[in-house]
Amino acid sequence: MIQQYDVAYFMISVDDAETNKRFAEQEEANFPMLSDPEKTTANAYGVLGRSGFANRWTFYIGPDRKILYIDKAISTANAGRDLANRLAELGVKKK
Repeated sequence: MIQQYDVAYFMISVDDAETNKRFAEQEEANFPMLSDPEKTTANAYGVLGRSGFANRWTFYIGPDRKILYIDKAISTANAGRDLANRLAELGVKKK
C-alpha cells in the first residue's frame, strides 16, 4: 500500500529551465522542478558543493517555514521509503 501524506514537494536544480524540462519529461516527473542557474538558493541553503553542483539533500520544512530536518544521506534506491519514514517520524499526518 502506498502511503500518502498531505505535503508539497518539489526539486530545485542549478540547471537552467530548459535542461530541467528535458529531464522532467525523460523521467516523467509529476512534481514541480525549479531552476536555480545563478545558484542563489543553493548557496543560501548551503548545498553547493566544491564542484559547483548542488548536493542531493532533502529539506523537510514545516508549515511555519522552519526547517524540521535535513537529510544529507540520500539513497536513490530507497528514497521513497526513507521519505515516508521521515514524514512519519516528523508527525506528518497521512491522508
